[in-house]
Amino acid sequence: MDGREWRVVKVRPDGSVATSYSAVEIPSPEEWIAVEAPWVHGHVDIIHFAFQPGDVLREYFALNRPLNAFATFRASGEFVAWYCNVTHPTAVSESEIVWHDLFVDVVVLPDGTVFVLDEDELEQSGIANTDPELQAMILNARDELLALIETHAYPFSEICTAESAAQRRAGSRDPRGGGTS
Repeated sequence: MDGREWRVVKVRPDGSVATSYSAVEIPSPEEWIAVEAPWVHGHVDIIHFAFQPGDVLREYFALNRPLNAFATFRASGEFVAWYCNVTHPTAVSESEIVWHDLFVDVVVLPDGTVFVLDEDELEQSGIANTDPELQAMILNARDELLALIETHAYPFSEICTAESAAQRRAGSRDPRGGGTS
C-alpha cells in the first residue's frame, strides 16, 4: 500500500514513549514494512555521523524479527549512513507502527564501516540477571543485523554502501543481496 500514512511510535527500553512522528509507506517485501519520514528532531550527533534537520529516513521494520534499519539521506539525496536498532518485533495496528528499542544499535557508514553501539547500556541494564532470555534475544538480533549487513540482504540491498557497490561491480555479490554470483 504505497503512500499510506502511518504514525511511527518509538518506545524506550523501559516501555515509555520516546517519540512519534508521521511517515509514508514505500514498497517492501511481505515480512517487512517500509516508510519514509523526515527527520524532525533537530541536529543529533551519533558518534560516527549526525542526523540533521532536512534529513530523510527510509525506515525498514521487520514484522517477524526483532530489528529495524533506517537509511539516512541528506536533503540533497546524499546517503549518510544506516542506523539499525535491536527491538522487540514491530507491532502494527490500523494506523501505527510501534517499535520498542532494546539498547543495542548498529551504524553502517557509506564506506562499509560497521559500528556496534550501546552494548555498555545493555550490560548496565541488568537484563542478563533479570531476564536472560531477553538478553539472549538482543544479542542474537545484533548478530542477525550484522549478518544481514555482511550479506547485503534486505533492507541493506536497497541502498548500497561503497563496499557493497564495489563488490557488486566486481561481480562478487548478487545485486538483489544475500548471495554470490
